[in-house]
Amino acid sequence: MDLKNRFEQLCLPFSADNVLISTLWKEIEKKYSEKGRHYHNLLHLENMFQELELVRDKISDFTEVSFSVFYHDVIYDATSKTNEEKSALTAETRLSELGFSKERISIISTQILATKSHQKSEDGDTNYLLDADLSVLGKDFDTYLNYTKMIRKEYSIYPDLLYKPGRKKVLKHFLELDSIFKSEYFKEKYETQAKENIAREIKLL
Repeated sequence: MDLKNRFEQLCLPFSADNVLISTLWKEIEKKYSEKGRHYHNLLHLENMFQELELVRDKISDFTEVSFSVFYHDVIYDATSKTNEEKSALTAETRLSELGFSKERISIISTQILATKSHQKSEDGDTNYLLDADLSVLGKDFDTYLNYTKMIRKEYSIYPDLLYKPGRKKVLKHFLELDSIFKSEYFKEKYETQAKENIAREIKLL
């Protein structure tokens, strides 16, 4: 299912306003297609959904997680430290326009904010979202290397002198976590490869 279709199907149980749904989709499409986005783009969302479909039966509320995927990077500026907060606020506003309950908006907002620090959550659905978000770390090294090049392009405003130490810090943070992946499924699938990939990238920096 393509992203547009997926988004429309998600919205229809909450609103019959096709103009509103179309407007919301166009905003997502536009944001994720911005000029500076080489990795945090629509393809990233597609990849996340591919991963999540494989664990769909383990996710208690696939609708909430799906909206969290669509909105988790809707605001993305490589120079900003508040992307997740701004993305969560955007989601809150848009989902209230769709007629979402405050409780569910709060859950989705919390899930989006969790993608900032990637700490294990008490909530299983949040952990699946975080794992799908980081799944690229555990792919084969060529795919991983391509991902690192895309991230470097997103941060092209920074010279190597600033980028490399910053990137190393992020990578070391991942290696210091008890586990990069939070769910048993993704841990088994990607943890070992992810740690190897990260260690190799640190050496290359």
